[in-house]
Amino acid sequence: MSPDWPVLSVTIFLPLAGALLIFLQRGDDEATKRNARYIALWTTLVTFFISLFLVAGFDRSIADFQFVESYPWLGGTFRYQVGIDGISLPLLILTTFLMPISILASFGVEKRVREYMIAFLILEVLMVGTFAALDLVLFYVFFEGGLIPMFLIIGIWGGARRVYATFKFFLYTLAGSVLMLLAIMAMYWQAGTTDIPTLLKHGFPAGLQNWLFLAFLASFAVKLPMWPVHTWLPDAHVEAPTAGSVILAAILLKLGGYGFLRFSLPMFPDASEFFAPLMFTLSVVAIIYTSLVALMQEDIKKLIAYSSVAHMGFVTMGMFTLTEEGVQGALFQMVSHGLVSGALFLCVGVIYDRMHTREIAAYGGLVNRMPIYAAVFMIFTLANVGLPGTSGFVGEFLTLLAAFKVNTWVAFFATTGVILSACYALWLYRKVIFGQLEKPALKDILDLNPREVAVFVPLILLTILFGVWPGPVLDTSAAAVAALVRDVQSALAPAASSLVQLR
Repeated sequence: MSPDWPVLSVTIFLPLAGALLIFLQRGDDEATKRNARYIALWTTLVTFFISLFLVAGFDRSIADFQFVESYPWLGGTFRYQVGIDGISLPLLILTTFLMPISILASFGVEKRVREYMIAFLILEVLMVGTFAALDLVLFYVFFEGGLIPMFLIIGIWGGARRVYATFKFFLYTLAGSVLMLLAIMAMYWQAGTTDIPTLLKHGFPAGLQNWLFLAFLASFAVKLPMWPVHTWLPDAHVEAPTAGSVILAAILLKLGGYGFLRFSLPMFPDASEFFAPLMFTLSVVAIIYTSLVALMQEDIKKLIAYSSVAHMGFVTMGMFTLTEEGVQGALFQMVSHGLVSGALFLCVGVIYDRMHTREIAAYGGLVNRMPIYAAVFMIFTLANVGLPGTSGFVGEFLTLLAAFKVNTWVAFFATTGVILSACYALWLYRKVIFGQLEKPALKDILDLNPREVAVFVPLILLTILFGVWPGPVLDTSAAAVAALVRDVQSALAPAASSLVQLR
């Protein structure tokens, strides 16, 4: 049962209250910086705990949207309408869960702390709003609005080449989104509404579906990112501050995957089936090609960034099998990747804060001085490889199982990506952690402090929990995914029967 109070809107907009409190702080002294950090931390923690009311009140047996709120907006032409189902809830909770962890990991930031925390709180509003929006225009506002705070986070608090990386990220994303805006306008003219639940049942003409699918693909492929429009991601990751990389990999990439599940598959089923071979090809190329590129990297962050592209290839591959196993696996893979990739970027941030270099060659033998860090890094490395017993295994297994049922060659080539991921991940771990501690700069390096341990513990627990017991995610999404696949298959059935009659 939904509570009487607007819990979803509170979850979306509560971070704005924290941002306002930080904005009202004056000065740049240590007290102001400390206040900004703790206001942001407590705001994101409270937001997370409020979002748990959504979990507690969510009915897993229902495929329809729940906690729906609807109010007139923009003169009544469009509506502020939000709600969640089993597809959006896991990603929304992932967002509210990772935000306090990212804020806690950012306590070492000293430059313009107030503005930094405000940017992250506004970014949380926009990300949560994207997963909850039930109006196309509202979705577009939230979806594109996230560009602005991330643009500032990379451009102000990033590394030496931050301006180049920021503009590349902005231009790539904006170019694709312009086409999506045109598609939204075409959908409004054709259907007479931007209400997403209504559009899901509308049934667009097959010819129009192809153009709409390609327009949405232009935006979602960049966001995901898919090969060959992935080149902005390594640059953005390398230059972003640690928490920026965490949110970029764990949440912002998932907006593209969520878009495919919310729009492309259910609204354009004929186009989804028609372009499935193309999506399989792009997914397999992404898995193999970016894994090979990762093997050649000398920068730790860049290696993990290319790893993200490869792992998101499993997501698109699973989705376009148009099966329950594939879609469930893709959704689970997004949640798992959010935990594991976010943790890996945090691991890089730990040693970067101490040594101020991300070069793999600068490290070696850290296990001798940082045994706790070595254990933490090992857990997430193995999860990234897809070791059974970790969350990384479940999503990859389900997507490969679905792909094998649909096309054995797709499954065969995608499986090589699992082998390659073991190659680059274990090679990185050996170079950084094992061996002799020979470099003089590393002899006084310190192990994880209590704050850093507090950052990693919840991520470790969930990575292992979901690996052993994936039920919380799979059961939550089961009804919505089953309804999605059923609707897609029923929409394709008339076309298939017509083809049979023609033969």
